Amino acid sequence: MIFAVFVKFVIFAVFAVFVAFVIFVIYKMRILAVDPGSKDIGLAISDPTGTIAGPLTVLPHVARLVDAASVAQLALTHAAGLIVVGQSFDDDGRLSFEGRRAQRFAQALATQTAIPVVMWDESFTTQTARQARIQMGVRRRDRAGHLDDLAATVLLQSYLESNRPS
Repeated sequence: MIFAVFVKFVIFAVFAVFVAFVIFVIYKMRILAVDPGSKDIGLAISDPTGTIAGPLTVLPHVARLVDAASVAQLALTHAAGLIVVGQSFDDDGRLSFEGRRAQRFAQALATQTAIPVVMWDESFTTQTARQARIQMGVRRRDRAGHLDDLAATVLLQSYLESNRPS
């Protein structure tokens, strides 16, 4: 009798730990954001709780499949559970040329990894990143160069805030 109760308790405890782990993995995971450009690809990563975005790196654009493989490898290296790819729209709300390019990149990326890939509106992320550098007091001379990783950070933070549980 006592043994049966003990076994049920152990089974319940193991199940509870498993459910807690699944909930953590689903709702608390790193997310990788990609800001694909014609010259460089900006990457940002969230913290393990999926709350705060931070810049990761900038990769030079080589070719779509090579870029997708590099991003997939970085996603695995950083234990990302989701990849968010930025896409832009024109003034009429249709995909822009760069947005269609980003969509093709996301399709190539999805063939390179089992990690889910989603698209997210990246409109004005580069302008927001540039403005953030100005507000931080970075001198004009030091602001020269790429903003791709910061734009990816803006993109990711936008995604995180829009998908934060209530």
